[in-house]
This record gives sequence, C-alpha cells and structure tokens, in this order.
Amino acid sequence: MKKLIIASTSTLHGGSYLDYILPVLENHFKDCKTILFIPYARPGGISHDEYTQKVAETFSKINKKVVGLHEFDNAAKAVEQAEGIFTGGGNTFLLVTQLYQNNVIDVLRNAIENGTPYLGSSAGSNITGISMQTTNDMPIIYPPSFKTLGVIPFNLNPHYLDPDLQSKHMGETRETRIKEFHAFNDIPVLGLREGSWLEVNGETIILKGDLTARIFRQNQTPEELEPETNLAFLKKI
Repeated sequence: MKKLIIASTSTLHGGSYLDYILPVLENHFKDCKTILFIPYARPGGISHDEYTQKVAETFSKINKKVVGLHEFDNAAKAVEQAEGIFTGGGNTFLLVTQLYQNNVIDVLRNAIENGTPYLGSSAGSNITGISMQTTNDMPIIYPPSFKTLGVIPFNLNPHYLDPDLQSKHMGETRETRIKEFHAFNDIPVLGLREGSWLEVNGETIILKGDLTARIFRQNQTPEELEPETNLAFLKKI
C-alpha cells in the first residue's frame, strides 16, 4: 500500500528545515531506522554531500539516520532496498534528469507502489505527479522525458501563490501559467500552498494543513478544496 507525504515546501517563513511537519514524519517513518535521501535537485547548486548533511541533521531530531543516494555505486539497488525514501527540493529539471540518467525512475515508482514510505518536498513532490510540466523551476537542463512517477493521478504546483491584489506587477500569475498548461493538456493540477501537504495511504489522498488548496481542471472554473478533503477523485479526465 502506498504511503506518501507530499509537502509543498521544506521550510516555512521564520522556521527551520522541515520543522513544521517533523511530528508527522516521525510517525510516517516510524518503522524505519535509516532514510535514503535523494539529493539530485541540489537547491542553489550545493553539493550532494552538503545537502545530505543538512537533511541528516534534521532527521537526527527524530532519531533517524540518513544516507545519500549518491553514496551508492548502484543507485537502483539502493532504492530497492531502502526502508524509507526522501526526495528534497531544488530544481525539478535537474532532479528528473538525474533520476533517468541513474536508471532510478522506474525503480523508485515500484518501491513507492510496493509500500516503501516516501517523503517529497517541492521538487521531490513534483515528481509524484503524472508529469513535471507544472513546476515553477527554470529549465536549466533538458531531461529525457517530462513524465514522472505518476503515483498520484494529477500534477502539482508546489509553493502555489495567489495573485497579490496590492502589487503593481502586471505579469502572469500562477493561475495563468496553469491555464496555459491546460491549453494543451487535460491533467488536473493541484495548487499546493506552503504549509500544506498530502498524506497518501493506498488510494486515499488527504489534504493536510490549515490552508485550502486550489484545483485546476481543463475547461473548468478553479475550485478551493478544504483541508481533510480526499483528492482521490482527481483522476485524469
């Protein structure tokens, strides 16, 4: 049975890394002594070692050991044998490229489908959807495919921002970008605001946190979904 925590962000304003969701993670990974961390997204271009160390310091607070996927000669085998998996944020284009280059994408999907507890934040959440085409990231590298894990039946837009009515900025909003995506694609897109996350157990997908999430579907008016809503109904039309 699938067990995922899919978080919009790792760090809230004024907080430290993952602190707002740490009690949830302690329960999520309760049967795991060691977490396999996938550092491929490398926010700000930090090294894999630096990123893994940052994650290890946080997970030590709940008595979990962290090892980086880059430390293994056989990445696919490491994913297959992992007790629990965390994919951090950064650049989704880079993350997806390296998942394909290291032959991990299919193995990771199978591990999640077979019940290995998974945590994603930001880019690590983007890859749980059907494709990565609704990321906010710059295309700094060209992945072999935009297709991602598809372990949830829709796409995500993490860090979703509502239009600032006080701003004089006249550029496109997140809603406009998602509308552009829907001009060519019929995959539903969930705008997940910072501080919100999804808890997936089997086929159940529950919106968690104090905020609503915004759902976009092709040729339909966007809707707000309340916390504790089961999003399993969001099948690709």
